[in-house]
Amino acid sequence: MNRPYVIIVSEVSVDGKLTLYRGASSKELMTLMDQEAYRYLHEIRAKVDGIMVGCETVRTDNPSLTVRYVQGKNPVRIIPCSTANVPLDANIFSKDAPTIIITTKRAPEDKVEKIKEVGAEVWVVGEDLVDFDKLMPMLVERGIKSLMVEGGASINWEFIKRGFVDEIRLIHLPVIVGGENVPTLVGGEGFKKLRNLLHLRLRAHFKRGHHLITEWEVVR
Repeated sequence: MNRPYVIIVSEVSVDGKLTLYRGASSKELMTLMDQEAYRYLHEIRAKVDGIMVGCETVRTDNPSLTVRYVQGKNPVRIIPCSTANVPLDANIFSKDAPTIIITTKRAPEDKVEKIKEVGAEVWVVGEDLVDFDKLMPMLVERGIKSLMVEGGASINWEFIKRGFVDEIRLIHLPVIVGGENVPTLVGGEGFKKLRNLLHLRLRAHFKRGHHLITEWEVVR
């Protein structure tokens, strides 16, 4: 397996929503998480080599992607962004951990240079869109053997449709959000045929604080 071991981790409402509405920050729903739920999230961060979110999550949520609620090392921050359109004052450029921006040949050279100037690595992987098939072995070569994907619906789909996911771990929020166009755990075009569905096996379920945690293994 010439790719990292991949764990999708997310908080979700009972009806599977990630935010209150399309374009909203997930940080609003995350205010419903108690300290134990945050510790669980950060325990995973502390155990993986890399953590990934998409550039839309960076622009909307401005996450730090560091380990703060427990003791442990910060993972390498990996941000796929086809046009390198990442705010230069984003928290991911703090000196707490290395950051790699994954972009493409259509990214403007001036943006790439400015990102390098703030201390991040820039990898060009793909022509118009980030080529995840090429990216995975490159991450392994960089020493990233385990990867936590903490992004949104779109990036979750990119990994799931390629068969790159090994585990899914969910922090369940005891609320209903509703809404037809509100992002759910997985977006994209979806699987159109029953035989193509991703099958999961429940490995564990338990409470952390007031929250149900479920951990799922992908069935190969």
